Amino acid sequence: MGPMVRRRRLEIALERVDAHPEPKAWLEQYTIPSRTASEILSIADMNGDIDGKTVVDLGCGTGRLAIGAAILGAAKVIGVDIDLEAVKVAKANSERLDVEYITDWVNADIDAVMGRFDTAIMNPPFGTKIRHSDRRFLLKALSIADSVYSLHKRSTRDYLLRLIRERTRSLTLYEMELQIPRTFDFHERRRYMVEVDLYVMRSSGGGKLESKSSHSLYE
Repeated sequence: MGPMVRRRRLEIALERVDAHPEPKAWLEQYTIPSRTASEILSIADMNGDIDGKTVVDLGCGTGRLAIGAAILGAAKVIGVDIDLEAVKVAKANSERLDVEYITDWVNADIDAVMGRFDTAIMNPPFGTKIRHSDRRFLLKALSIADSVYSLHKRSTRDYLLRLIRERTRSLTLYEMELQIPRTFDFHERRRYMVEVDLYVMRSSGGGKLESKSSHSLYE
């Protein structure tokens, strides 16, 4: 099976993942589109960071990224979210897609996560509601995982690059557009397009930074 076919099948499978029934604005609970999720997961898969690996998703929401990692052959996937309702929906989603034996769902703050993982794949808060929440998630992921895939608003790029410079030994940026449907009452349009960067990092304290920009696989 070619990579494009594999990615398309993953995208179709992830369409079956239910969104949060009552998303909370203060937690920035926007469901990542299946297309974007499959693109991120495909990059990680091609890099050898999913198949047979232990994967963690911090701020997993209803589980789209975590479940996708399980579908692609991860040995074990842990999804962590502070919102109990999101975790319940994620568990139900994993059962519907037959990956419940590969996935575990934890209702906790990310500070409670201990141990070491091969890979972290996440769509953390952008920090628009709780200041520096993006920073908090990113630093936690780099402290517990060898490889980190994390999605962030492009407007914060300069700040985040300064933050991670001494904490990574390699970095690749993929420029993407994230489509967010009307989710909350304060949304005036049916959908919003947000410019984002996918950070692909190898964690290593004080290592040399190798940075290059790439574009979406769909461009």
